[in-house]
Amino acid sequence: MLNCFHCGNEIIEKERIFFDDKDFCCNGCKTVYEIFSENDLQAYYDFEKMPGATPSQVSGKFDFLNNTDIVTRLLDFEEDNLHIVRLYIPQIHCSSCIWILENLNKLNKGVLTSQVNFSQKKVSISFLPETVSLKEIVLLLTRIGYEPYISLENYNEKPKMVDRSLIYKIGVAFFGFGNIMLLSFPEYFNVDDYWMQEYKNFFRYLILGLSLPVFLYSATPYYKSAWNSIKTRTYNIDIPMALGIIVMFVRSVVDIFFQDGQGFLDSMCALVFFMLSGKLIQQTTFNFLSFERDYKSYFPIAVTKIIDRKEVPVQVYEVEKGDELLIRNQELIPVDSVLLSETAFIDYSFVTGEAIPVEKKSGDKIFAGGKQVGNVIRIQSISTVSQSYLTQLWSNEVFQKKTDQKYKTITDRASRIFTPVLLSISIAGFIFWSFINLNTAFNVFTAVLIIACPCALALTAPYTWGNVIRIMGRKKLYLKNTVVIEQLSKANTIVFDKTGTLTSHTSEQIFYEGVTLSSEETAHIRSIVRGSNHPLSRRLYNFLPQNLIVKPDSFEEMTGNGMIGIIDGKVYKIGSQSFINVHKKQSDQKTRVFIQIDNVYKGCFVFNNHYREGVADLFRILEARHYDLHVLSGDNEGEKRHLVRILPPSTHLVFNQKPEEKLLYIANLQQQGKNVLMVGDGLNDAGALAQSNIGISISENVNVFTPASDAILDATQFKNIPVFLQYAKNAMKTIRMSYCLAIAYNVVGISFALTNHLSPLVAAVIMPLSTASIISFVTIMSNYFGKKKS
Repeated sequence: MLNCFHCGNEIIEKERIFFDDKDFCCNGCKTVYEIFSENDLQAYYDFEKMPGATPSQVSGKFDFLNNTDIVTRLLDFEEDNLHIVRLYIPQIHCSSCIWILENLNKLNKGVLTSQVNFSQKKVSISFLPETVSLKEIVLLLTRIGYEPYISLENYNEKPKMVDRSLIYKIGVAFFGFGNIMLLSFPEYFNVDDYWMQEYKNFFRYLILGLSLPVFLYSATPYYKSAWNSIKTRTYNIDIPMALGIIVMFVRSVVDIFFQDGQGFLDSMCALVFFMLSGKLIQQTTFNFLSFERDYKSYFPIAVTKIIDRKEVPVQVYEVEKGDELLIRNQELIPVDSVLLSETAFIDYSFVTGEAIPVEKKSGDKIFAGGKQVGNVIRIQSISTVSQSYLTQLWSNEVFQKKTDQKYKTITDRASRIFTPVLLSISIAGFIFWSFINLNTAFNVFTAVLIIACPCALALTAPYTWGNVIRIMGRKKLYLKNTVVIEQLSKANTIVFDKTGTLTSHTSEQIFYEGVTLSSEETAHIRSIVRGSNHPLSRRLYNFLPQNLIVKPDSFEEMTGNGMIGIIDGKVYKIGSQSFINVHKKQSDQKTRVFIQIDNVYKGCFVFNNHYREGVADLFRILEARHYDLHVLSGDNEGEKRHLVRILPPSTHLVFNQKPEEKLLYIANLQQQGKNVLMVGDGLNDAGALAQSNIGISISENVNVFTPASDAILDATQFKNIPVFLQYAKNAMKTIRMSYCLAIAYNVVGISFALTNHLSPLVAAVIMPLSTASIISFVTIMSNYFGKKKS
């Protein structure tokens, strides 16, 4: 029988195509092979034997993509020089699919990047519209066997996330497991009944027949994964699992045919059933977390809505079509909108990686994900917030840190130890017993491979991380991914920003020193600071009298320094003392915002900082737990005396830090071997948050999105930072304890096997019991630690 080199389908002899010393079932598969060969993509065939799909004929099928209105509906992002589309491709099923789809740029130079979301079977493609059209991309995908599913009526509906084939495999495994266990009871308890003894062989062969679909169909994911792992020399946990399943089946067949018992087919079916069930639960948990961690969970992404000429901050999911929104400097555009202001400059670097702002005119469409640069603007929403877009933005690889993701390979690392140790023990047992009895030696050898199942190791980490990230979300700490949990547990140095982090954004306790400002100048200052998102600017804006807002003729903000605005020909400089270049010495060294009008120094607004509730207790607890504590501030040393009084003596206080200096400070700590947790407000701390091992952005319903952070914490939970840190440590403790349980189970099971006392009944009890106990243990412990206050 011949199989197609590309898709693996059986070849009908009269349709056989022989090309380049290879056999193909049709011209389509031959064409795909030629395309890959011409573009140096033959490695596609190295990932998995027969990975491809048969290309389909699509004559005229996608002609509707010539309609620009339809294409616009399908695109996630549309600018003159860049389009982004997400396509659902049902054929995605293996590593080779991911590899070829993420190398589309080699097949067409108009494609810039392509990223696969394997669980959702979607590929996000960025392409140059002047070089290639969406229709050409869809046709290219179809020609290589990955035809997208595009339904204009149901395009926004979420595709079914559950793999039906997995459910079928579980059903077959459960049917085999249940019936074989039932038929094995007389053997378990040695029932001495005439009819049972008379038909013993019949029942054994019936059990063997029932086990065949489980062995040949249900267990196939583990065979494939183990084989691919061996070929690529990655050695994952599926190798000892596949080995255990095969050995159980072979040993059982030998026992049945040689009249030595009914074998271990019940345990084999139980193992396959529990492992597939665990895979389904993991998949369901992932889908639940994807839903739970959608844009609604990221409450800090708020927006200012204009209602009856009043500026009202609302959460982003409350934005409806037709709402008028106010967007300040550096704020994210949360929804697809139309520009109402005359002009705007939108930075799409979050979406495209291109940092040059795009100029927009009144009436132009602005896509969600852009960031306003410059003066405050007004927009009108033309849709609601996409449930997945902002989450996708936060997870964009542009903002991914190159962290050591050890937890992802913890089970694989365990399998690298587990597999050779297991084989060594089984071989040693065989050698020892071979001097006594060769048949017993064979039984011991196979018994060790049967009982030493790694399923407990395989299930521990996914169940623990899934539960922990869900519990943290309920407590209002929203994590970018599960890598953050392990990074939190390893942090030994914590760096806090002061303004907006240790202090809150209240407008109380502000007063003015200097030349009296006219009502016109006060209104102009308020109009200029209105465009800034810095905590001091927001406090000053709320503090100043609510006069008529005047649109600045020009606005520019220098991060960490101040801003320059021009109104009615007057140049206003508002910011730090060094920015204004004032040499006036301050006696009390309090936090100040200085004002200069037409190069004439007028005075300053003095801020008595309002510290968050529980700051002193928070630092005291962290010091007691031996964390190295640091406070960085862009302000002068005005608050140093107060901070020295309320914070532990070991706290390092550093003032007059510009954003780039904060980043360098953290980098210096890391060079000393410190594992740094940075806690900031996400405004001018983006660089420091990105540099740290883990960055947490404190949110007080501000309007700034911070993809540089690894987590977003509700400001009301600020005092609970020690609780979250301890919970992350307890999660790691749960993993270690569950591994100890798994090892204990294997020690007990292997002792039965090495002493030749592993009966089918013992295996039938121990194997499912270990799996159930591990799952129950990690679930109970993660919930228990989640309820503890510290």
